[in-house]
Amino acid sequence: MRPSKPAQSPRILTVKAAWHLTPNMIRVVFAGPELNGFPEVREGGNCKLLLPNVDEPKDAFIERLQSGKPIVKRTYTVRKFDAATQELSIDFVAHGDDGPASRWASHAKARDFLGFAGPSTPKVASFNADWYLVAADPSAIPVAAVALEAMPRDAQGVAIFEVTAKEDQQEIDAPEGIDVHWLIHPDPHTPSTQQEDFIRAMDWQTGRVQTCIAGESAVIRSLRAFLSNEKQVPREDTYISGYWKIGLIEDQHQKAKREEET
Repeated sequence: MRPSKPAQSPRILTVKAAWHLTPNMIRVVFAGPELNGFPEVREGGNCKLLLPNVDEPKDAFIERLQSGKPIVKRTYTVRKFDAATQELSIDFVAHGDDGPASRWASHAKARDFLGFAGPSTPKVASFNADWYLVAADPSAIPVAAVALEAMPRDAQGVAIFEVTAKEDQQEIDAPEGIDVHWLIHPDPHTPSTQQEDFIRAMDWQTGRVQTCIAGESAVIRSLRAFLSNEKQVPREDTYISGYWKIGLIEDQHQKAKREEET
């Protein structure tokens, strides 16, 4: 048996700038020597952010990290990495102090820090389809935007984004052949069927389809069944993932996902 590769120590990343990309989305840009050797072409891959306590000094945070003491971790998506400037961008859904990651991002400023583990490889790495179906709520806009921006410029398809307010629409460099729709759901903590209703009602194009769909788990479960059972989209052409669940924090949601898979 080949010995397992030792886990890489988390990087301690330093904030260069943070701002509201839209009223309900914060972009944080990290920069500094800690990003030396960061792997390229990882946009769309996930990562673990290790969050300091409020007002915790960096030395105390690093000591906790090295000693194995409990640290709050949350899963996010690499939005952009510029190898020339050594800058890494991560987008956070902004909901004030309701949740440790949102609280950290809402107050982030230059020279703040956090721990970073990862990233994984991109969730959608190849584009071989006749058309594409992309759908995302705010939690999944980064992975969906990366997929759209990586597509061939002659790609055809449909993208559906569900956001909290009209002002949360973003500029995404999607191919001209992608028909982009923005749906408004003011309270993301109440169930919504808008994305599924849209997908079920739209004209289903002919040919091979590839998907990039992520968001709230109940929505994803229903869409996964629709794609598999009714449209018979092969599993290898389907990226679809529940990123969160109404009423659960991430640790509870990840446990629930593991139990569903067993």
